Amino acid sequence: MKFFLPDTTATDALGRLLAETQPADAIVHLHGDLGAGKSTLARAWLRALGVSGAIRSPTYTLVEHYPLAGGGKALHLDLYRIAGAGELEFLALDDAGATLWLVEWPERAAGALPDADLRIELAVDGNGRAAGLFASTSVGREWLERVSETGACEALLIR
Repeated sequence: MKFFLPDTTATDALGRLLAETQPADAIVHLHGDLGAGKSTLARAWLRALGVSGAIRSPTYTLVEHYPLAGGGKALHLDLYRIAGAGELEFLALDDAGATLWLVEWPERAAGALPDADLRIELAVDGNGRAAGLFASTSVGREWLERVSETGACEALLIR
């Protein structure tokens, strides 16, 4: 499933759609070059889940924890600055108890992360962004079915 996001309003709409349709527990890997919109999408997603206050990019902290309205916790990770998967043990992710993982630059962790339910590939496309959503698990496939069934963001779909 691929979308064209011409502006931040469209990115916000996709973030809301993913938040509204996500399963109770979800792991998402966000791929894309610098400036592709990974943090912008994650921020829109977290806002849609009721996170208020500052939503910081975890570029320097590596991980940010957010309590979610209605219970649960989201982790937003940015692994761009790590040298390898061994550095993840210092983040105590095994004890995080998160219901949502939004992971930027997951390839830097080389298999030390939980498998993604959903892989999102973002890229600059003209003046906007292209977003490809790919299911990696049965949970992810069911999730994409819910996304498709809503009809929301249909105008943004690339056919």
